[in-house]
Amino acid sequence: MTFIHRRRMAALTVAVIAGFSGMVGAQSSYPNQSIKIIVPFTPGTGMDTIARVVAPRLSERLGQPVVVQNQPGASGNIGADAVAKSTPDGYTVLMGANTMLIASQLYKNTSFDPVKDFSSVSMAAYGSLMLVANPKTGIKSVTDLIKQAQSKPGSISFGSPGVGTPHHMAMELFKLESNTFMLHVPYRGSAGYTQDLLGGELNVGFLPVHIAQGFVKSGRLNALAVGSLKRHPVAPEVPTFEEMGVKRVDVDLWYAFFVPSKTPAAVVARLNTEMAAILRQNEVKDILGKAGLDASASSPAELAAIVLKDYPRWGTVIRTKQISAE
Repeated sequence: MTFIHRRRMAALTVAVIAGFSGMVGAQSSYPNQSIKIIVPFTPGTGMDTIARVVAPRLSERLGQPVVVQNQPGASGNIGADAVAKSTPDGYTVLMGANTMLIASQLYKNTSFDPVKDFSSVSMAAYGSLMLVANPKTGIKSVTDLIKQAQSKPGSISFGSPGVGTPHHMAMELFKLESNTFMLHVPYRGSAGYTQDLLGGELNVGFLPVHIAQGFVKSGRLNALAVGSLKRHPVAPEVPTFEEMGVKRVDVDLWYAFFVPSKTPAAVVARLNTEMAAILRQNEVKDILGKAGLDASASSPAELAAIVLKDYPRWGTVIRTKQISAE
């Protein structure tokens, strides 16, 4: 090796070390500016509630302002797309949910991939669904529902707050797993849907367990099953679908934090550590609990595994049932 060659190699080594040091320095100084949490739905939704509970506490722990920004549209796709295309530096965070795995496959021209374009940070909370029936139907169990639906296909009607909502998709999954056909009646929002379910205009449907249980206790609805892997503490007497012999109908809504893919691992780890600490706080659990949400943190790897499981599962339901938002 010549003297000139050695000098060039030394210069290159210094440059590489300097560049690496700069990257490490940038990550170790995180955060040094305000952080934005994008909520891809309107204020007052479950996502919005979680983000606004976490934001001030995250700001306190990180020493920087944390701002919640609502960016609704296209069932959450607009806000998610904005985060996917933002700089991967940890200063733009998505308050996501399993609905983005559904919505991204309902629309034909979605410009982001919910699996490849995001890095998982942490689970935030769960919201459980309960399958209920109007008492006028005489349906008191999942077995009753399957028997009626199979004996007279199309005679049973179910509602939802709209095409592609978790309530709708949960029933479509149940129909696939139970080999039944029921008539879907989509509404524009939860109010009219719930009113007609209570009035008997609809036969069955899914409702959040915290809402459904009040109607069950008053005798206005019959509880059939909860969409969780385990019985829910709000309704411990209501069985799971698996207990009733229908497998793979775990349809809990989940909410989680994501950042753009290629965000430095050290930044993701820092966000995960702080968010997990916040979600473990009793005060946070109480606030979210009153909103019908069960606070729950996770590691990035655990959340990523859930995404990888749910994305193809809902894709299969959408393609098999030929469901489209357009």
